[in-house]
Amino acid sequence: MLGPESIVVWGAGAMGGSVGGWLARQGHDVVFVDSDADHVEAIRSRGLRITGPVDEFAVHGPCLLPEEVDGVLRTVLLCVKAHHTAGALDDLAPLLHPQGFVVSVQNGLNERIIADRIGAERTVGCFVNFGADVVAAGCVMRGNRGACVVGELNGTVTPRLRRLHSLLRIFEPDAVITENIWGFLWGKLAYGSMLFGTALADASIASVLGSARHRAVLIGLAREAVAVARAYQVRVEGFDGFDPRAFGSDATDEDAHASLDRLVAFNARSAKSHSGVWRDLAVRRRRTEVDAQIAPIAELGANVGVSTPLTVRLVSLIHDVEEGRRQQSWETLDALG
Repeated sequence: MLGPESIVVWGAGAMGGSVGGWLARQGHDVVFVDSDADHVEAIRSRGLRITGPVDEFAVHGPCLLPEEVDGVLRTVLLCVKAHHTAGALDDLAPLLHPQGFVVSVQNGLNERIIADRIGAERTVGCFVNFGADVVAAGCVMRGNRGACVVGELNGTVTPRLRRLHSLLRIFEPDAVITENIWGFLWGKLAYGSMLFGTALADASIASVLGSARHRAVLIGLAREAVAVARAYQVRVEGFDGFDPRAFGSDATDEDAHASLDRLVAFNARSAKSHSGVWRDLAVRRRRTEVDAQIAPIAELGANVGVSTPLTVRLVSLIHDVEEGRRQQSWETLDALG
């Protein structure tokens, strides 16, 4: 089943299902892997269905549970939740070809974990900012288009990077190559901290980002992440309305509000109105990525003497909602600041 040209999409959920669906429709040899048995069975029996305003179609192809994967992996798009990265590596690393590589199509700084496990030379960074949800077994709704960036961890532009870029342009025609993938990953992390903040309320992303009462604390979260990144000499990159300069120490509140206004407009255009974090808490009733995605901001900040009290508080409040001590509400968001 696995051939030298196979693209293994490890995690066929919102991100992996979307990217892999577009590649499969174009005729590429895509093999999906997912740990959700119902999702796997639906894809096997009925195909993977893509819905939403971007496009509607179905593709048919192999879909495996992790324990069923047998063969040599050469190109792996790792699309699992951040806190499932280590477990996925346990399954796939022994099967990875010596010249094979893993592309982290995830949120967070998972490239660090992957590189520690299989080597930086076999790890490729990727940043995406589209909205999608698994709305039923075997069905993924892609809500909008957004930034898509791929880059080598050391900033070089390699032949494999150019091939990956060509593949990603099938999914997102405006996908770009960067020599500063860490800058994009930190930019998404700063924006992501605000998205986690929006999930404390039972409300849409746009409505929370547009809430005058909560803007100061949301801006504070982004400022903490940007400050940590800059302490590590990372040049944070912007995208889709997020302007890292607006959250720097030398920026004004007006700069930050202008960036938030652009983010409100970006999210208001998406059919995915609520964050994946909100969906984990409100719909799936499961653990979020907060420990794997947001907590490292505070941990890395502490290592270089950058204080991140809002980030620490955010992680604690998300845990409160996960464990039933608080409800998703405007009052819980109020408790952040």
